[in-house]
Amino acid sequence: MASAANIPYFPESDHRLVQSLQHLSDRELVSLFQRHPEAGRYFTAIFCRYSPMVYSLIRHSARSPVQADYLFALTWRHILHELTGLACPTAEATEDSQKPFTLQNWLINVTALCINQAVIPEVESIHYSLAQASPPFWCYLEQALDRLPPLERLVLVMALTFRWSEARIVAYLRAEGDQISAADVRQTLDQAYRRLEEALPEDIRIIYLNHQPPQESEVSGADALDDDLLEGVFDWPDAVAEALAPSLSAPARRE
Repeated sequence: MASAANIPYFPESDHRLVQSLQHLSDRELVSLFQRHPEAGRYFTAIFCRYSPMVYSLIRHSARSPVQADYLFALTWRHILHELTGLACPTAEATEDSQKPFTLQNWLINVTALCINQAVIPEVESIHYSLAQASPPFWCYLEQALDRLPPLERLVLVMALTFRWSEARIVAYLRAEGDQISAADVRQTLDQAYRRLEEALPEDIRIIYLNHQPPQESEVSGADALDDDLLEGVFDWPDAVAEALAPSLSAPARRE
């Protein structure tokens, strides 16, 4: 097993939104996660509670630290998906097992499944950085990306993940049949940033992007809201690029 010194530290564990959930049981956290899909703090709290255990299991079986970090992120993405439909049995023993159901045991089983079934690329093909994109942020960022209109998603991926210039994006899109200018690309990219940030759960923005929603008494009308959404949009493209890189390998088709 990985030693305590080798287990990554995740700053979100100390965030006030996560700290405020420490007193809740596993069952309560899962219930709140399922009842409030618009919120990200409950999954983040589960992640912070069990990330040392999951990482230890993965690091023990991975061939390299880079592959371990990538598999760790993939495992939590799978956990996020599976938690949505998880039915927690009562604390009593289930019929097919003498041991009662616990979230810890369930997570061990899911982690083992991912270790045995996940196809992990070679180290040189992995661009994921655990320090730049904690798994909960990566998971919710991927969900937000999926909600973008196809053109905005494509331009965002080309600009952030592949660092393409406006001229190269224009050339690519024109080759695909789009009559688009550099100004159109800039406008599309600006709108994609805004939509991506809006699509993230507000508490995920607070935890990972230091977003501070304005007090109702400090805003008046749509202009104040728009200014708040614009604030900081361009402060986090590097984090976005790091988080998107593992799941995107080519500027791909618009669906």
